[in-house]
Amino acid sequence: MRQSGVLLHITSLPSPEGIGTLGREARQFVGFLRQAGMRIWQVLPISPTGYAESPYQCFSTYAGNPLLIDLRALRRRGILTTQEEPPSAPREDQVNFAALIPWKNRMLSLAFEQSYARLERKVNAFRRKNALWIEDFALFMALKQHFGGGSWQEWPDNDIRMRRAPALRRYRELLEKDIERQVFIQYLFFEQWYALKAYANKKGISIFGDMPIYVAEDSADAWANPAVFQLDRDRRPRGIAGVPPDYFSADGQRWGNPLYDWSYLKRTGYRWWLDRLEAMGRIFDITRVDHFIGFANYYAVPARDSHARNGTWHPGPGKSLFDVVARELPQMRIVAEDLGAVSPRVRKLLDATGYPGMKVMTFAFSGDAFNEHLPKYHKENNVVYTGTHDNNTLLGWWARASHQEKHNTLLALGIRHDEEFTHAFLRGTLNSRAMIAIIPMQDILRLGESARMNLPGTVGGNWLWRMKPGAATAKLARWLRDLNEETGRLG
Repeated sequence: MRQSGVLLHITSLPSPEGIGTLGREARQFVGFLRQAGMRIWQVLPISPTGYAESPYQCFSTYAGNPLLIDLRALRRRGILTTQEEPPSAPREDQVNFAALIPWKNRMLSLAFEQSYARLERKVNAFRRKNALWIEDFALFMALKQHFGGGSWQEWPDNDIRMRRAPALRRYRELLEKDIERQVFIQYLFFEQWYALKAYANKKGISIFGDMPIYVAEDSADAWANPAVFQLDRDRRPRGIAGVPPDYFSADGQRWGNPLYDWSYLKRTGYRWWLDRLEAMGRIFDITRVDHFIGFANYYAVPARDSHARNGTWHPGPGKSLFDVVARELPQMRIVAEDLGAVSPRVRKLLDATGYPGMKVMTFAFSGDAFNEHLPKYHKENNVVYTGTHDNNTLLGWWARASHQEKHNTLLALGIRHDEEFTHAFLRGTLNSRAMIAIIPMQDILRLGESARMNLPGTVGGNWLWRMKPGAATAKLARWLRDLNEETGRLG
């Protein structure tokens, strides 16, 4: 069945808490999607963000982001009894992370002090159920706080940095209360997350989530599983992840993530990956695997380099990993983010897995007759986007497009000069033969470049955009519903 959906990260929801949460506004957005005839809500990774608040550089691949916890719901249940207004934000359409983070952490710490004893039995049940990751994560976060917030690579106690057994025992005892607080906060997050997911599913909305291929160097995953990564004897990365120079960046992108030791992972039956994917399959209805091309061949950047120009390509695990995934996790719905340097090896792997790949309409009209993003090359087994979180908004792209690119767009989509551009472009996207079409909320709202979510290769000023209160109106939902009906996507 042809379906459509909206890309809107949780942080971008309106909320009186200064950041989108898993509370009332999230349920209202589910209602908006249902009224609009859309059946998919796509979000970015929901893990606790680290460097520059990027959801692609998280402290854990399993944990939830405490900033998304809805404090109002905690107050209604008596878990948090303190009433304190959030810090004011200079702009209603942006998250003020610098002021928000210490306030939210303080509120969650108060909730722990006020309610842990009462909820201890439930928290311990959650702890046992999530033993695979929660103990390492909670200790990791308690240690980060103990050592002033720095990366585990810079911890002054080398014994705990190297995870020597006596140090692990000593710090688990020393930081017991801080560890319990971390577990408690994760309990609160997942209680709210699964309640929202159940609500969305009941309304006929699937949650489409994102899983980065790599984990952050400063993460519980890298610290607790050094054998999984290409680290030296001192557990420093030998090479780091990135991509070569491309459309986005002349120097390439130096992501900084540790690379996988695929030989070790294969010898262990890819157990680490299976556990990770299984967890994503519980959290999301559909999982987009970011940077899928890295499973076919990955780009290794020398760790000492400040740019990504000198990286080299190496073969990834290829089909051997996904044969195991198909056998062990047959019900999991995966979408492959196959954007970038798509080599014949990548195409062969995508064909072998049968996963849907991605097409981006704003990539399509450069003038190359063989551009695979052109609508005439779309397949049913694709997910088509106007743009992703890494692209400019539709109107931002249009403002910067060359005269020739604009001409190609109008011609290819049959857009008349008297038509409203956003309406016509969205109709052209929804008319794609791809079974799923996803539109970022910024494009639905006809917002310009200032609403862009991320500019790849830059640090600072990203991941800030928020939808203003009242923007997702009933009139807007009716407009989308008419477009979905016209294009055969009415869910």
